[in-house]
Amino acid sequence: MALRPVDNETFYREVDEELRRDRMLSLWQRYGKLVIAGIILFLVLLGAGIWWHGHRQETAGAHGEQLLSAFDDIGVGKKAAAKTKLEALSTDSAPGYRAAALFTKADLSIEGNDLKGAAALFHQAAGDTSLPQPYRDLATIRATALDMDTLKPQAVIDRLKPLAVAGSPFFGSAGEMVAISYMKLNKPQEAGRLFAAIAKDRKVPESIRARAGQMAGSLGVDAVQDVPGGSQEGK
Repeated sequence: MALRPVDNETFYREVDEELRRDRMLSLWQRYGKLVIAGIILFLVLLGAGIWWHGHRQETAGAHGEQLLSAFDDIGVGKKAAAKTKLEALSTDSAPGYRAAALFTKADLSIEGNDLKGAAALFHQAAGDTSLPQPYRDLATIRATALDMDTLKPQAVIDRLKPLAVAGSPFFGSAGEMVAISYMKLNKPQEAGRLFAAIAKDRKVPESIRARAGQMAGSLGVDAVQDVPGGSQEGK
């Protein structure tokens, strides 16, 4: 008995579906383990990423609490306890906490009149290439301020001249020390010009600008800030 066309279509469809199942089974047998391994690897990496992010936040929170605890100890006079906590943080992998710990330890050394120890800590921070450059520059400024009496004037100039330029966030402090070093080298013109530039820079703290203006004047260099439009105070 001949099959009706509809039966033939049903037959062909069943055969096609069977072939598809066979191909899928063959592919699964061949690549199924790799697919499972890939899924597992993806889940492991995802889980590791989530754990690492949480771990970093947890670690940062713990270090922040430790730093605040050290500050609290300093506030109530428990400097020995504070130094112990700061010592642990000064070797921490997080640059911000490490820099804060080194600077605070140095300040405690200054309070204890241990200027060499403070300078050594600032030099440690300045030489730490993993710290952001502003931290290192500030450490260089503070170390040099402590070393001024023992360094040769040219050494101070060589160390700070890159920072003693207009536009540098440390122009005032670095420029002042460089200008003083010029005076020690009997170079009043260079010193006067630098003092005047500092005095005229409104981004420099007022206390440094005032000192620089006085020094520039004593060296015969005009350090009066130019007034826009040619007007003058008291006119």
